[in-house]
Amino acid sequence: MDYNTELEKEKAYITVEIIEYLPNAVVIKTVLKKSTGNISVMSFDSGEGLTERTMPFDTFAQIIDGEANIVISGKSHKLKTGESIVIPAHASNLVKPNGRFKMILTIIKSGYEE
Repeated sequence: MDYNTELEKEKAYITVEIIEYLPNAVVIKTVLKKSTGNISVMSFDSGEGLTERTMPFDTFAQIIDGEANIVISGKSHKLKTGESIVIPAHASNLVKPNGRFKMILTIIKSGYEE
């Protein structure tokens, strides 16, 4: 599968199978990328995560396989398969693994125009 292009439209997918685990890696597959936001599916091997960051937009994180700790403004939230959380705009956050896991990140950029 080409990880640099969006998914084919009008085709059904099993979400958890869109992306595979790779040893010692974080893999990101773009589902949709638009000026108003994007949707990505990510896989994390054991011990892999995302460093602390702050996004200027709300982000919806959904765990689709495994477990992860999502830390928002210093508060840890343990999520497992089927659970999700909204990371508020401008809140510091980081993703810590709890073994291998996969998640969907949806970033909404619209609504912030001043």
